[in-house]
Amino acid sequence: MIEVDELTKKYGKTTAVNRLSFTVRPGHVTGFLGPNGAGKSTTLRLLLGLNEPTGGSVTIDGRPFRDRPRGLRHVGALLDAGDVHGGRTAGAHLAALARGNRIPRARVGEVLEEVGLAEVARRRIGGFSLGMRQRLGIAAALLGDPPVLLFDEPLNGLDPEGVKWVRGLFRGLAAEGRTVFVSSHLMSEMEHTADQLVVVGRGELIAAESLAEFSARGTRLSVTVRTPEAERLAAVLTAEGAYVVRSGDVLTVTGLDAPRISEIAVGHRVPVHELTTRTSSLEDAFMELTAGSVEYVAGEGR
Repeated sequence: MIEVDELTKKYGKTTAVNRLSFTVRPGHVTGFLGPNGAGKSTTLRLLLGLNEPTGGSVTIDGRPFRDRPRGLRHVGALLDAGDVHGGRTAGAHLAALARGNRIPRARVGEVLEEVGLAEVARRRIGGFSLGMRQRLGIAAALLGDPPVLLFDEPLNGLDPEGVKWVRGLFRGLAAEGRTVFVSSHLMSEMEHTADQLVVVGRGELIAAESLAEFSARGTRLSVTVRTPEAERLAAVLTAEGAYVVRSGDVLTVTGLDAPRISEIAVGHRVPVHELTTRTSSLEDAFMELTAGSVEYVAGEGR
């Protein structure tokens, strides 16, 4: 279990993390989301004792991580897949980590097999693709068979097969009762992978709840309408105060619910072949609820 209590980190006059509190429980894949500059990476570094907090505390299974002399037996982490010595082979890299944490050498071969790198164990890391480095970073996180695992953007560089494998890996680790905490900017992947979320913005907590609860907080509902008289129905719905986007015979309508759209269509004798309410996705809810926390906002195109 990870427990964060009033965690604060300041760099001069800049506050990267501001009195942040949340709990990550075992048995779940918990996604860690936030816009760029939200403080996610800083928080992960504070969790691992790589930076000193300005205030507050963070413990992993009841103790600060830096108090554990053989860290990889307690917490496995992937923060930066590129932060490895390119001149070493994959096997030598993991063997060095194993020695430093008193992990049996046999684990090196086991984790390389698990992540699909057994055949390149003797190759130098400098020649690895980004996806292969990600797999190696995951292998290092698994090396000590730890109860707690942290991953920062673990899907970068992975092909579709690799993404599917990672999804299954994370779910399997959580099913074993481990604490799995995954930072990512890929909303679609969090919808497929996480069941709990911690969402931050400008270093402050926005939400700590289930994925379903967070998605339901989005208010931007839309209705998909399919009709052979799309142009006429669009004009009628717009006159009724709706916002309508037309694509061929399909209308995407916001501002009116499905029953009201049906009444209007019947009243104007417009045939409707489909009427489907689209609830907010995770991405919809995220964009809406973090709108005030985005550090850089792009202007509209020319």
